[in-house]
Amino acid sequence: METTEFLNDSGIALTEANRPFEAIPLFHKALAMEPENQLLWLNLGIAQQKTGEYKKALASFQQAVCIDDTMAEAWGAMGLIHFELKDFYSAEECYRKALERDHSSPKIWNNIGVLFFSTGSYEDARRCFEEAISIMPMYYDALYNLRDTCRELSDYRAAAEFERIIRELGRE
Repeated sequence: METTEFLNDSGIALTEANRPFEAIPLFHKALAMEPENQLLWLNLGIAQQKTGEYKKALASFQQAVCIDDTMAEAWGAMGLIHFELKDFYSAEECYRKALERDHSSPKIWNNIGVLFFSTGSYEDARRCFEEAISIMPMYYDALYNLRDTCRELSDYRAAAEFERIIRELGRE
């Protein structure tokens, strides 16, 4: 008999293998057995997001936080969808809720930094990218974004230092 754990693990593996359309029915099957399992809702939302079904993904993430309001990952995922949909106000609101629940997530700090960068709030973006790097010093995405932000702020010395670190990581 298939357990929710087996279905969830299989769904995660399919989603990570870029086969989210195959994963979604597994999450639905697991949710039929455990409808109050916030992790299943989260993973369903991640698979739906990968397929571009943003409204469904938002509903799944919302269900996850209705069950467990402390799920920073679900709040962050909602922020990313709102950002992709150019709803910057809702994106920032979700990212802030995510940070209230997990202040030490470099991914969330980086994502809100990208939001600020995209809206031209470069000082706020820099602060967020620096926070991400203080948590995870070799976080490539945040280093890359911080380098570009320093360039926008005409802080070329800092930009050059971040460029050096990025090259040492061998990613550019």
